[in-house]
Amino acid sequence: MKETTTLSSRCSLRMFHCLTLLMLLGLLAGCATPVGVTRVSAEKSYRLSTVNPLNQKVVSNSAKAVLQRYNLTETFRDKPQSAIKTLHETAVHDDRRDILFALAELNYLDGERLQTDASPAAPDSFLLSAVYAYLYLLGDGTEPPPTAYDIRFREACDLYNRALWRAFPENRDGGLEFRSGPRKLPVGELNITLKPETLAWKLDNIESFLPADSFDIHGLTVRNRSPGLGLPLIALTPKSPEAPNGGALPVTAFLRVAGGVKELGSGVESATLEFYSAYDDTEVKVNDRSVPLETDSTAPLAYRLDNKKIWRAGVRRFLSAAHISNPLILIQPYEPGRIPVVFVHGTASSPVWWAEMLNTLRADPVIRKRYQFWFFQYNSNNLVLLSAVQLRETLSGMVAQLDPAGQDPALQQMVVIGHSQGGLLTKMTAVAPKEELWKSLSDKSLDELDAAPEIKDLLRRTLLFEPLPFVTRVVFISTPHRGSFLTKNWVRNLVRKVVTSPVDLLFKGGLYNKLFTQLKLPASVRDRVPTSIDGMSAENPLLQALVKLPLEPQVTGHSIISVLPDMEIETGNDGVVEYQSAHIDGVASEFVVRSAHSCQGHPFTIEEVRRILMEHLGVQVAGPANAEPLLVPAVSAPPTTAAERVP
Repeated sequence: MKETTTLSSRCSLRMFHCLTLLMLLGLLAGCATPVGVTRVSAEKSYRLSTVNPLNQKVVSNSAKAVLQRYNLTETFRDKPQSAIKTLHETAVHDDRRDILFALAELNYLDGERLQTDASPAAPDSFLLSAVYAYLYLLGDGTEPPPTAYDIRFREACDLYNRALWRAFPENRDGGLEFRSGPRKLPVGELNITLKPETLAWKLDNIESFLPADSFDIHGLTVRNRSPGLGLPLIALTPKSPEAPNGGALPVTAFLRVAGGVKELGSGVESATLEFYSAYDDTEVKVNDRSVPLETDSTAPLAYRLDNKKIWRAGVRRFLSAAHISNPLILIQPYEPGRIPVVFVHGTASSPVWWAEMLNTLRADPVIRKRYQFWFFQYNSNNLVLLSAVQLRETLSGMVAQLDPAGQDPALQQMVVIGHSQGGLLTKMTAVAPKEELWKSLSDKSLDELDAAPEIKDLLRRTLLFEPLPFVTRVVFISTPHRGSFLTKNWVRNLVRKVVTSPVDLLFKGGLYNKLFTQLKLPASVRDRVPTSIDGMSAENPLLQALVKLPLEPQVTGHSIISVLPDMEIETGNDGVVEYQSAHIDGVASEFVVRSAHSCQGHPFTIEEVRRILMEHLGVQVAGPANAEPLLVPAVSAPPTTAAERVP
């Protein structure tokens, strides 16, 4: 009886286990199949298809296929460098390019692992990743190179660029330390030779190379990058008279690998690290193939402008009459063959306010290669005539310094662009006043004036000057040719109370009061030192005489006039300058932009300046789309075309 009960219990227990197992199998069968699909959104689908070491720190589907093919999936998980060596040995005999692509990914991930472990070997793994990416994209082989339609193509480009950034050690300031010499890699050895002769500037003059991709950008509308191969860098140069804050140049580093996988494994692989200026070079040749270079022209500009002091400099100088020791800033070293474009800022402003225009213009490859940009800075509360003297003499001095023998024709095709008060200074580079300005102040000749010789010399330089022969095109932006309606008496009186007037030879020792009795000056400036605000008053006789002076025949002029939205153009203004004041005859074109006075960064202003600069090269392009129609006033004689003047 007891044995029967025990047997029955065992059978019941076995039956229970069987039923439980069947239930579990049924549940599993109802939940999922061994192979199947799951519906996902379009966004998630894209993320899944583009997952890679750069965005998720995991192996991509393409590299997984290679690992699985050679049964290395688990090996790479447990012993990554063992899997890399096995796959490298396979690539020596197996000519399929996808192996090289996988090796580029695997070495990048191994570099991430080593860096997390603070291993000094991490840069070597990143360098090897860059080498494999290069060989996948550009190396020889029986299989053709990948096309732009292959998702692996762009990822390999990014792997090459990013791995090159992380392949070299950083100093304390975050600069990369590039050196010639052998590098022992996880597989083989690579002998690197620096090749600075590919750079337009001397390598010794560069203090540091910062990776452009290590910085985010703010304040500029667009970050201008050109896609390709290479590591975009910010090359920092030391402070100089022309670059008082130091220079920041866009440079691209390119690693050129000489051999292939076999040479790498045998320890005889070599490579050259080449440096290229983003101003000059947009591509390199590799085995008769044109390879575009990755560049970033915005990061160096934003890096150098990341300084609160220089943004406040314009207002500070206007209020304090601070002396400016370096009136002309060159943001890139002078190169013969490039036409200078000189930007002249307005009242209480400074060169930094041209940043948006500069950033956009330099994105154009033609402009970037054919022009160099200079910036004139001055104390904008000084008399307009005195600032104009400084502009003319500064530009003349720079041209003589850079090209004493007159061998660079590009320097003789200078373009000067002035905003607001800067437009008045700009005009005085391109007119020949003869006696007209002087006659607006006196009925006597300058020789009859009762003044010391040095005062007469200053007045002669100020009022009886010659146009600059190398200025052949000028652009006026929001320029008060007939004065600003904001320069009323009460405004000028307020300015005198809050600003410190510059002390000049003309005003020392009561000389101004002595001159005042001999000159026809407005009552508003009698017995007091005038400022630039007085100079831009509509009642200023000098301004009334200047507006009548025509541009020299060899100079082509253009006007860009800002008018506030919803205002009639002919009767409107930009909040500071009326259209009727900014409008002048004798220019080749006039363009109206719907904007407030500070319109230098407006897209339509920038696009019109680009059109003008292209015209200066003899290239006709369309103006800004969806903008106000061009208003072209009558020109007494057709201006000489740019194609006839620019080599």
